[in-house]
Amino acid sequence: MINPNDRLLVISTSTIHGYSFLEYIKDEIKEFIQSDEIIFVPYARPSGISYDEYTQNVKDALQTVGVSVKGLHTFENKKEAILHAKAIFIGGGNTFLLLKTLYEIGLVEELRSAVHNGTPYIGTSAGSNLTGLTIGTTNDMPIVYPPSFDALQFLPFNINPHYLDPDPNSTHKGETRETRINEFHKFNHQVVVGLREGSWLRVENGVVELKGKLSARIFRQSEQPIEIESGILEEKVYSI
Repeated sequence: MINPNDRLLVISTSTIHGYSFLEYIKDEIKEFIQSDEIIFVPYARPSGISYDEYTQNVKDALQTVGVSVKGLHTFENKKEAILHAKAIFIGGGNTFLLLKTLYEIGLVEELRSAVHNGTPYIGTSAGSNLTGLTIGTTNDMPIVYPPSFDALQFLPFNINPHYLDPDPNSTHKGETRETRINEFHKFNHQVVVGLREGSWLRVENGVVELKGKLSARIFRQSEQPIEIESGILEEKVYSI
């Protein structure tokens, strides 16, 4: 079950081909948060970028839609900042590093509490991985070791952002994304939603809606994957 108070934008990626950083999704973000202020969580550090640089990138992208951005790392009391945030945005990068940092700072329960009390949550890539049950279907290398793979668990399934279909013209003989998810299902039972680039989930009032032009791929243990077109996802699609 999804908490009916939870409001989530679960976005596969911050950047798609032909667009600058957050350009294709910034109007949706502005409309979704119903506010002019976001606290940004930069701890995933894509390519090792600093917290200040990462936060500045988000500031530059969202200022054009009238949204001000403050980096969580600049607050002395980070728990209070999360609990009193008007909206929370957790960016992409390395999911293992992101989750390890949140556990070390002690913010996991505060994030759950804030979102369960109605604070809008936006995640891209690694930030989207955190909305699921675990981070077991991330595409990232485990460069650090978090104390648990348990994520924020707003959704009763796992996310695989940046989902890629096999290229029939490729000479690469390694594992496909589907192969790796099937390996995951040898040891784990939760549903996995593969989000292609330019797709996102919008969750409000306990309802999950797939948005964007592309379908999503749904993986269930011991079953053939299915394609789901944009629109409301029925609970039977993603429930255990």
